[in-house]
Amino acid sequence: MFNGQKDQLFTLIQSLTKSEKRHFKLYVNRLQSASNSKFLQLFEVIDKYPDYNEQQLLEKLEGTEKKQLANLKRHLYKQILTSLRLTHINKRIDIQIREQIDFARILYGKGMYMQSLRILERIKKIAEEHHQDILHLEILEFQKMIETRHITRSRQAGKMKGLLESAHRRSFVTYAASLFSNLNIQMHGWYIENGHALNPEVALEVKKFYDKAKPDNIPPDRMTFHEKINLYQANMWLHYILLDFKKSKEYALQWLNQFEMEANLKGKDPDLYMRGIYYLLTLLYLEGNKADYLHYLKTFEVFVTNQEDIFNENSQMIAFVYLYLSKLNYHLLQRDYQTAAQLEETIYEKINHFKDLLDPHRALLFYYKLAYCQFGLGAHEKCLLVLNRIVHLSDNFLRSDLLYAARILQIVCHLELGSYDIASHLIQSCQRSFTRLKDVSPLQRQLLRFLAQLSKTPELDHPEFFQTFLSENLDLIHSREERRNVCFFDLVEWIHKHLPAGDLSSKDILKNSKIVQLPQNSSR
Repeated sequence: MFNGQKDQLFTLIQSLTKSEKRHFKLYVNRLQSASNSKFLQLFEVIDKYPDYNEQQLLEKLEGTEKKQLANLKRHLYKQILTSLRLTHINKRIDIQIREQIDFARILYGKGMYMQSLRILERIKKIAEEHHQDILHLEILEFQKMIETRHITRSRQAGKMKGLLESAHRRSFVTYAASLFSNLNIQMHGWYIENGHALNPEVALEVKKFYDKAKPDNIPPDRMTFHEKINLYQANMWLHYILLDFKKSKEYALQWLNQFEMEANLKGKDPDLYMRGIYYLLTLLYLEGNKADYLHYLKTFEVFVTNQEDIFNENSQMIAFVYLYLSKLNYHLLQRDYQTAAQLEETIYEKINHFKDLLDPHRALLFYYKLAYCQFGLGAHEKCLLVLNRIVHLSDNFLRSDLLYAARILQIVCHLELGSYDIASHLIQSCQRSFTRLKDVSPLQRQLLRFLAQLSKTPELDHPEFFQTFLSENLDLIHSREERRNVCFFDLVEWIHKHLPAGDLSSKDILKNSKIVQLPQNSSR
């Protein structure tokens, strides 16, 4: 599913909607030439087949040699993009502004520089209103170029001073925006490469890294929308790395509040808005905050319902990933595995639909959560079938924490099924891997040792063995350093199922647990 690259032209044609295909054919028919007829024929042949086959193409395109096919494909690719640009121009403000800049350049080239200036003056306001900072700067620089080369009477009208001040201010804004986006990318990259700061030395290192990368001397009241958003994202990642989920959540909230203050931008950049609400929900999930989680989940659902008809393909994919992961997390937070499992068919259909756009890690995250739903329902064999999609895949596609969680859950399922020989083999393999790796958490190492001992312990002694493990590791389970791992695998719930129902000491342990408790109406 995730291996190999498809032909670019084939992938582009497969991504087109019915209306986009219809618009392209109308666009080509208006051109009316023999060469256009040829690439339209190529379009129809590629569109007809589910897979790309170059030999099949040559057989269908009579009179076309293999060496001609590359040029024909390149020409078709360009014409499809031109058609798409015309199709989507009314949906994207940046495309509209660029078109007007192009018109201004054409007019200037014909010597009609006053008409060119009028277009630039009009779209300059639009660019500013929609926070198109780079395009705004391009417009100002174009205006300056015209003013320096021609007599426009702008100096007499007092416009030149305002133009120069605007250009200076916008140059600084564009530079600062680039610095803040760099900061955001660097902090996110630090997390991808290093994970969480699990000791004071690493925490100090990441703080120094942040302080060095953060732009200085830019007052908040002078910052633009995107500068603020990038700063909030960078701070969210900083505190997330430091395992300060409360502070990280506050910056995710500021990210969303910025959109609330400029609500029209939700529709202009829905991907950024949905990304913000997803990260807020993730942090609420890590906190175990059910009430706020439900509130923002409903907000998310309403937004997608109201906007999905105008979403492009990429926004539709992002909406699916973030919304359905959020739905799964809510049901897992509630320990409502039955309702979560009911999303399985829809999720698999969507994964297949977006397979060419979807990041592999997101698909694997879905698989893990769906596997865990089956585990929660006691369907251990079904859980193993889903886990096979993860553990049998190349490690290159996996983030380490997801791989470790999947392998541990796989071992637990085999123990639950009484497959002790298979479990012992998997434990040995996992232990060898954990010995070589640095980013395995203390709880994961303790749990693996426990599973190894459990596989050799008589079943009659299991309840006491479980209770001893929970008592000895309760502080570790409650620690913020292990919060994400506990969200991957709810140890308290699993151990609770193996403790005697009337055992007062086990009840005391669960009562004092900081982990979210089993709901009163739980069927389990």
